[in-house]
Amino acid sequence: MTVTDPIADMLTRIRNAIMARHDNVLIPASKIKLSIARILKEEGFVTDYEVIKGKPHRAIKIILRYLDDNKPAISGLKRVSKPGLRVYVQKKEIPRVYSGLGIAIVSTSKGVRTGQQAWHQGSGGELLCYVW
Repeated sequence: MTVTDPIADMLTRIRNAIMARHDNVLIPASKIKLSIARILKEEGFVTDYEVIKGKPHRAIKIILRYLDDNKPAISGLKRVSKPGLRVYVQKKEIPRVYSGLGIAIVSTSKGVRTGQQAWHQGSGGELLCYVW
């Protein structure tokens, strides 16, 4: 079965795993999904991720992070740019998510970055999603 929006599929799998209180989630691997997983780890939303090399396809195993009171570190995920409506932002238009408590993930010409990293580098791009 083909997925028309693999990033939205990744975010939905993470959202469903958090609601079911799973410890980890498996996602089919791609370069952009690896970049998003790396950003989620750097920003402290997930504990870790690893690439599982199997036949016939690779997968990403994301280990979810829960706080002391068993609350998930990720409160919400929202896909912004979709295949039917791409959303591009310039450096000056990069949004702040929940007054800086969340992050915007932007695909720039220099790679996938958080909104703050893209702003410091002076580049805009496609606004992929919000995580808070």
